[in-house]
Parts: sequence; C-alpha cells; structure tokens
Amino acid sequence: MRQKHQTQALSSGRQRVAVAPALINKPSLLLADEPTGALDTTARHAVADLLYALPERWQCGLVLVTHDDMVASRAQRQL
Repeated sequence: MRQKHQTQALSSGRQRVAVAPALINKPSLLLADEPTGALDTTARHAVADLLYALPERWQCGLVLVTHDDMVASRAQRQL
C-alpha cells in the first residue's frame, strides 16, 4: 500500500510541476488536456484548484479537456 501512495503522490506532483513551463512565457491562453486523468481524488482536487486559479492570477484564458465531471463542473462554460 505504501508504494501505491508514493506513486500517486509523484503523479500529482508531476501534474502540478508540468504547469510551470506553460507559464514561463506568460501565455494568453493555457491548454490542458486531461490534466487530472490518472490522479486520485485528493490530487485531482489539488490540480484542479491550481488550474482554475491560473486565469485570474495570470490574466489568461484556460481551455481544459476532461472526462472528469467533477473537474468539468468547475468551469465557467462547458461544451
């Protein structure tokens, strides 16, 4: 069980770290394709919190593609 926990922690950390390079050039639009796909519930919430905070903090748009209803429900607009 300990190994599974460590693997999940690494996965969520990688997802959060992957956002940093996307912000280096101060983009006007961020594209996120299934950013929470392989994460447990806790990590999903943490990554979703980070992503949904970015538009206001960095004055950019966010387009997020997901099959996760919890993550999608937080969007201002769903297509």
